[in-house]
Formats: sequence, C-alpha cells, structure tokens
Amino acid sequence: MVRMTTPICDFGWRAPAFSLPDPDGRVWTLEQCRGERGTLVMFICNHCPYVQAVIDRLVADARRLRDSGVNSAAIMSNDIVAFPQDGPEHMARLAAEHDFPFPYLFDETQATARAYGAVCTPDFFGFNSRLELQYRGRLDEGGREPAPAAARRELLEAMQTVAVSGRGPTEQIASVGCSIKWRE
Repeated sequence: MVRMTTPICDFGWRAPAFSLPDPDGRVWTLEQCRGERGTLVMFICNHCPYVQAVIDRLVADARRLRDSGVNSAAIMSNDIVAFPQDGPEHMARLAAEHDFPFPYLFDETQATARAYGAVCTPDFFGFNSRLELQYRGRLDEGGREPAPAAARRELLEAMQTVAVSGRGPTEQIASVGCSIKWRE
C-alpha cells in the first residue's frame, strides 16, 4: 500500500464527463449522476483500509447530501488483474452490504480516474450545480481509524455549503488514502 495525499482544490475546474457501467452493466453518465445543487464524485475501492474505515460515514453523509440536492457517484478505477478483490462482483457485494445511495461505477480503462487526476482512494471531488470544483478535501479527520465522536464532518459541511452558496470553503485539508492501482 502506497499512502498518497490529494492536491489542493483547483476552484472552478470543470468536471470531466464520463460514461461508466455499474456492476450490473447499467451505464451511468455524469449528467445522470448530477445533483440539482451539487455533485460529489468519489474514487473508492473495496480493499483499501482507508475506504473501509470511512465507508459507513461516507454512506451516511451521501444520504444527507442527497436531501440537500447533492447527488453522489463512486468510481472504482483500480487494476482488477492485480487486485481482483476490487472487481465488479465484489463492488456489487460492497454496495449491497452498505446500501449505497449512489451508483458504484467501474472505470476499467482508468480513463476517468486520469481525466479527474485522481490519486488515491478515497479521493473526493465536490462540484457545485455548474459542475465547477469546490471541494477536494477529506471526509473527516478519521483517516484509517474511526473518527473521534466530536469530529467535524468536513466533506458533509463543505458540500452543504456548496449546495446553498455554490462555493466551497477556502480552507480544506487534503484526503489521504491508498494510491490508485494503475495498470502497467
């Protein structure tokens, strides 16, 4: 596992379009995933201990964001030859176990991860209603450990602000996680 940190937010950067299948073969586009007041695009995978540590909080926050008009989509871009535990059948199982309120999409070619500049799992891209980047920070201070009970819900708070004002916070703390597993 290689630990990576995301770059700072490039405010206003436009969300690249995508067209990706979920594990059942249904194809989803960015437009279908887009929320009326904002869109959260997340790069996650099944085996990453950072993702495993935050998955329940992430799902709960995505539900709350949906109530604020912010839709979410999760994308898995790892090389499944090297990491078969991240393959579509395992993606479907993870999504069902945690009752994902968002599509979990397979980026087999890794073109979407490259277009977004994703570097790790989890990597969060929070866009306003015009699909302009407003958040590229962490979920919360938990990392690979459970977050303290009083931990701020940084991603949730940032995206709720984006839903209301169209702008993200100027101060953001980078997300940390396992590197994307690129194909050779």
